[in-house]
Amino acid sequence: MVTPLVQFPAPYPAARMRRVRRTPALRAMVAENTLSPADFIWPVFLMEGRDEETPVPSMPGVVRRTVDRIGAAAREAQALGIPAICLFPYTSMEARTSDCAMAWDSDNLTNRAIREIKDACPDIAVMTDIALDPYNIDGQDGYVRDGDVVNDETVEALVKMALAQAEAGADILGPSDMMDGRIGAIRGALESEGHRDVAILSYAAKFASAFYGPFRDAVGASAALKGDKKTYQIDPGNGDEAMRCVARDLAEGADMVMVKPGMPYLDVCRRVKDGFGVPTFAYQVSGEYAMLQAAAQNGWLKGEAVMMESLLAFKRAGCDGILTYYAPAAARLLNG
Repeated sequence: MVTPLVQFPAPYPAARMRRVRRTPALRAMVAENTLSPADFIWPVFLMEGRDEETPVPSMPGVVRRTVDRIGAAAREAQALGIPAICLFPYTSMEARTSDCAMAWDSDNLTNRAIREIKDACPDIAVMTDIALDPYNIDGQDGYVRDGDVVNDETVEALVKMALAQAEAGADILGPSDMMDGRIGAIRGALESEGHRDVAILSYAAKFASAFYGPFRDAVGASAALKGDKKTYQIDPGNGDEAMRCVARDLAEGADMVMVKPGMPYLDVCRRVKDGFGVPTFAYQVSGEYAMLQAAAQNGWLKGEAVMMESLLAFKRAGCDGILTYYAPAAARLLNG
């Protein structure tokens, strides 16, 4: 629970709230929340090929990179003070299968990129995504059987995927699938296979949102997706259910938790932080980023100002960090 503020004791004009807003120095002294590059995780998209970058049309300013260019991105992040990169692979329809076997291939895009980053910048934390949608011919986060996304068989595949990423050198695993029981299964496998120090940042409160569209373009899932994801992602109206999901994932061995999307669910961010007191992250998802970028490019909003205001909102809501496509631009601004 948030402790209620005591009634302000002095009447106007003894109390003038504007006194401490008068100059930049005074405003800085009384700032309740601030941003740092250390607050950011930078989501980066991968693609096959060599020495290439391809823009993502629905996400202005975001590109897909070939693995040989991911080391340069890691060095850029390190120079800016960004502590972590999160990897997402683009997979063509031709490479997708019903068994999703590429998900745990040691030479898939993600696992090659992990090794590339660790060679280039050993101190950068590498986070991965654990879900079958980049590899699934159906575009779903789990196996589809007779029109249904099945839970337990999917969890077995996610465990194999997690172990392959841990073997490649990932520091943080990000199960984003929302299957029941996957955190406990992954944690148990990591312990038994000697990966005890690999952290899990669980997408514990992931909602069945309309804000994911540009991301699905970026990873090649838009054309693949059949149906929706409402049987395993949380209904947007259900805050209490989100809290139960967070409690479950923490009980199963998650080290950190995430709320996704971010800005439409700031109330959930605050409830999670106040209720559990654990490292709490939000994902400023592709749709949030795209709509701010589009408005800025059209001159309807001041781009840098809304970028920083949107990121600060997560800190005010209790988040310890933010996954954001703005990470490099915001870090550059913060670094002056």
